Amino acid sequence: MSRKLEEKNRQRKASEEGLVSSPWGGRLAVALVYPNTYHHGMSNLGFQYAYDFFNRQDEALCERFFLPDKEDIKDCLHKKLPLRSLDSGRPLADFDVVCFSISFENDYLNLPILFELGRLPFFSAQRNERHPLVVCGGVVAFLNPEPLADIMDLFAVGEGEILLPQLLGGLLTPGVDKAELLKALASRPGFYVPAFYEIRYRDDGTIEEYLPADGVPQRVQRQWLRDLDASSCRSFVFCRDSEFADMALLEISRGCGRGCRFCAAGNIYLPPRERSPQQLADDIRAMAGARKRVGLVSAAVSDYSELPELCREIVGQRADFSVSSVRIDSLDRDLLRQLVACGHRTLTLAPEAGSQRLRNVINKNIDEEQILDCVKMATEEEIINLKFYFLIGLPTETDEDIAEMEALVEKIHRVWMDESKKIGRLGNLTLSVNPFIPKPFTPFQWMAMEQTAVLKTRMGLIRTFVGRLDRTQVFFESLRAAELQAFLARGDRRIGMALIPLSSGKNLKQACREVGLDPDFYTRRERAEDEKFPWEILDIGVKRDYLREEFWKSLRGELSPSCGTVCRGCGVCEKEN
Repeated sequence: MSRKLEEKNRQRKASEEGLVSSPWGGRLAVALVYPNTYHHGMSNLGFQYAYDFFNRQDEALCERFFLPDKEDIKDCLHKKLPLRSLDSGRPLADFDVVCFSISFENDYLNLPILFELGRLPFFSAQRNERHPLVVCGGVVAFLNPEPLADIMDLFAVGEGEILLPQLLGGLLTPGVDKAELLKALASRPGFYVPAFYEIRYRDDGTIEEYLPADGVPQRVQRQWLRDLDASSCRSFVFCRDSEFADMALLEISRGCGRGCRFCAAGNIYLPPRERSPQQLADDIRAMAGARKRVGLVSAAVSDYSELPELCREIVGQRADFSVSSVRIDSLDRDLLRQLVACGHRTLTLAPEAGSQRLRNVINKNIDEEQILDCVKMATEEEIINLKFYFLIGLPTETDEDIAEMEALVEKIHRVWMDESKKIGRLGNLTLSVNPFIPKPFTPFQWMAMEQTAVLKTRMGLIRTFVGRLDRTQVFFESLRAAELQAFLARGDRRIGMALIPLSSGKNLKQACREVGLDPDFYTRRERAEDEKFPWEILDIGVKRDYLREEFWKSLRGELSPSCGTVCRGCGVCEKEN
């Protein structure tokens, strides 16, 4: 490691507060790798949970590895500097097991660099008994692990609270070699060993069947924690160089029962679960003094059933609280006033679609009146900056829907400006517009991504009408990045070959041409009703028939209820009962 990198790591460690890695000697050595920079990795609660878990075990130690910062990567590759841990500076090859925590598909492009710097062969078939076991956990492991199936030895399919103790127990079993360990884990629910599954393809490139080896299940069942109070999911290490450096993060609930048809997280984290106020109070006390602001983490903070009690607990601990976004139909004036008292001046809302017809298609059960009431109420309470999330390229979207988006945004702007003038303060109105990507395990998994030319045209229309509005700006996700994400999210194990040219800077078409793939096969092809999907080697609990029925209901513009009002029949709860 260069002196520059040593000094950077030293400064980062010196600025950290909280858990430290266990000392070496007689312990299982776990390398925990986040495939992005320190700034991003230390903002991730799943990564922090795994770091805390391993280091609280007497038999193990865990150290962190990150992608070098952008300004350091070229130097590391040019000088062939080995990837070393932040905690002790040891190289990756010194560890018994390498655990990747991956939340975002676009981070796959960093994997070839990390394997090269870590002195590990990229593909699992190239590694042998002398190499550490390579494990993948995180959201992608139970959304669609197949793009990484030829790279990782093992996937932990589900939530870490259930799977990490079992993984550790297997790793600590005396006298078991890597092959025996993988066979033993593969026979248990929640562990997927791709080497034990043969995938057969039809002539058209679609999947014909999955063939499991003897002793492993046909499909791997996602594992989830029934009682969130059985664990803590919060900030364990506090540092200056992270996205949420000024706050302590606290997960208050997990999963969402709203049933938005575009949202994969809404299905792969079912059923919705909450932590009790008592458990959260203990977590808040455990973090007391580290930061004066608590960031509440949830699919929808304002849906938490005992939010007023939780807010009072936080304020009673002489801290403020922060939320990333709130539900339009569950926001009330009391929450707004508490947010303002804690220093909030920005509120994020997500109508997702501009027309009522499209909001019905995606099962976003809100109307224009509710959206405008939120704008009025928030501005009246002196939250002067508003941010709105919209999707374009949604199934059945037309130019008329974009025209209705324009009309809605103009109404939002009018209400916001009128109320801002009444209070004598003006802020900013921001739109974040992202291309829709059909994700696995959603009712839209059969759909194709919209053509780039159509998306560009609609972005141009939005840019034009936003340009006419005072104090209003719009940001678009890169179409190139969105198409790449669709390719990675919907791919099968054959696309793992494309990661190396993609990582080297080649665009998607160039990389696919190099390895003999057609990117449109994965991104812009509508699937047949009976097509087998790569990700269906997993069983997340949600029935395929339920997703297909939701698909047809979307085309008819029919709404479905939220979990809790009635059982939607997805299969997760009835399967457990």
